[in-house]
Amino acid sequence: MASVIITLRIMPESVETDLKCIEEKVKTFVSEYGGEVGKVEEKPVAFGLKALEIVFVSNEDIGSTDKLESNIASIPGVNSVEVTDVRRAIG
Repeated sequence: MASVIITLRIMPESVETDLKCIEEKVKTFVSEYGGEVGKVEEKPVAFGLKALEIVFVSNEDIGSTDKLESNIASIPGVNSVEVTDVRRAIG
């Protein structure tokens, strides 16, 4: 049973979208999924728009993140969700 480190990129619908509100809801969904959030960053995209990048650790036995991604996509103000990186934790 290894752990995996998963990075999600969450794009808001507009510049006015409250990223802190989205962040709190995402942390809840990740916790329900069985993961533990390690790092959250706001990354500039263009014209003042910022993406939310969430890095969390999960057990690889849980499997696919499809359900987690659809839950996050259902949050008001979220335009898209994408897994940008998955790595096996060493140690």
